[in-house]
Amino acid sequence: MNRAVTKVAHDHISGKPRITEAMLNHVEVAVRAYDPCLSCATHALGQMPLVIEMHDVHGSLLQRKGKCV
Repeated sequence: MNRAVTKVAHDHISGKPRITEAMLNHVEVAVRAYDPCLSCATHALGQMPLVIEMHDVHGSLLQRKGKCV
């Protein structure tokens, strides 16, 4: 799951880093792929409570974005 989320980050972050709605959706899809509960894994896209935080190399919070929370 970590590798899948890392790939989403690498695929969606370029130039000035920022968290986009597309990134949130792709992270949700990556997490659902590993969800052992079929009913949880098949909920409508965009309904999963999800928060993404982006930190710089020093650990300082750059951005926090979420949905359904």
